[in-house]
Amino acid sequence: MTMATGGVANTLYQVPYRFPGLYAIGCFFFLFNICLFVFNLTMISLRFYHHPSTFKNSLLHPTESLFIPASIISIGTILLNVSQYGLDYSGDSRAWLLSTMNVLFWVYCGLAVIFSAGIYLILWSTQTFTVAQMTPVWIFPCYPLLVIGPHAATLAKHLMNRSLSALHIIVGGFVFQGIGFLLSLMIYASFIYRLMTQKLPQETLRPGMFVSVGPSGFTISGIVGMGNTLPNVVGKDFMGEGIGELAGQVSKIASVWFGLWLWGLAMWFFLVSAGAHWSCVRDRRMTFAMTFYSYVFPNTALTTATFAIAKALNSRVIRILGCAFTIIIIFIWLGVFVMMIRAVKHKDILWPQKQEDREEGGWKKTSDEAKACLDLRRCQTEQEEGVTGTDPTSLGTYATPTVGPGETPTLKVNGSLIDQETNVRGRAEKQRNDSMV
Repeated sequence: MTMATGGVANTLYQVPYRFPGLYAIGCFFFLFNICLFVFNLTMISLRFYHHPSTFKNSLLHPTESLFIPASIISIGTILLNVSQYGLDYSGDSRAWLLSTMNVLFWVYCGLAVIFSAGIYLILWSTQTFTVAQMTPVWIFPCYPLLVIGPHAATLAKHLMNRSLSALHIIVGGFVFQGIGFLLSLMIYASFIYRLMTQKLPQETLRPGMFVSVGPSGFTISGIVGMGNTLPNVVGKDFMGEGIGELAGQVSKIASVWFGLWLWGLAMWFFLVSAGAHWSCVRDRRMTFAMTFYSYVFPNTALTTATFAIAKALNSRVIRILGCAFTIIIIFIWLGVFVMMIRAVKHKDILWPQKQEDREEGGWKKTSDEAKACLDLRRCQTEQEEGVTGTDPTSLGTYATPTVGPGETPTLKVNGSLIDQETNVRGRAEKQRNDSMV
């Protein structure tokens, strides 16, 4: 959610055709994203404070662990937006903010490397995945590295009067962007192999296919942006005695050609991902999941990449194409945000055995709440089969069954009612999905 909102703010900042109010709209998304980030951070902190075991469970869960880097990516998008909207607005008094963003850029680079490497190490040490389970979400731990390039391009543009600092940021941005993209490229191979051997993912997982668009998109906007700034900040002896100016111009040209190469790749993955949704739209078999935000965030990268290519080639047609992408993305963001609120209201997400909170891949909850649910289900099964089993009321004060006349059986856990039918449906859905895989 926060990544997508920050991505929309980034896209609006890059729109070449400006009109009164566009900057204000971008600022709204930027500030709203900060509010969402603070809200999410507060809620997740309260969760870990009141239920400490969930912190370890989040690291070991086969699905949730892949999304841990989302917190770092959200920080990266906020820093990018600050460099865009904050540095533009602060004018002559921006020196302190510019110096602060220069330091925070390198701090973020360190966090991105630590988290991307750390999450992969945890996954490789605790999880066993098969090719049939492969989705582009496996790329997600690389994403903190992928937003470094666009941030470096934006920040270096504001640091042109400090040429040495700008040059350091461009070189660092190129290195870290290369790490993220090359890691993503290797995972691309696994994704293509999975598609060739296992067909398309399940309908509920197909929005995640758009994650494959992001690595190329962010790399294009980062590389082309840094290439445009490089000739203005290099010294005369950069890359060799007396060839600094030539090296800067050659690097600028090379970045555009490399960007065009990747732009084609990003467009290809976009078309494949969009085409994979035809059967879902036709049969109306998709239900909301948080992966729906994959319709927004990776495609904001494609849109900003389109604007970067349009600027480099001075192409009006490509600019218009990017503007069309922008309009579509804003409407998609609005639709997904409304659907998310509706899903929370109807307990389709943030609910036991729903979406990312379900048990899967051999991972089991170890909390008292999960144990109480299992005990009550076992008692009900025994009673339905006519077997004398454990009395549900003997499960203790922590978990007590609550069944009224004509009501759906529920389990009361620490004062909270858990719909058992919802739990059963969640397990049935999981088993059906596993059989499809």
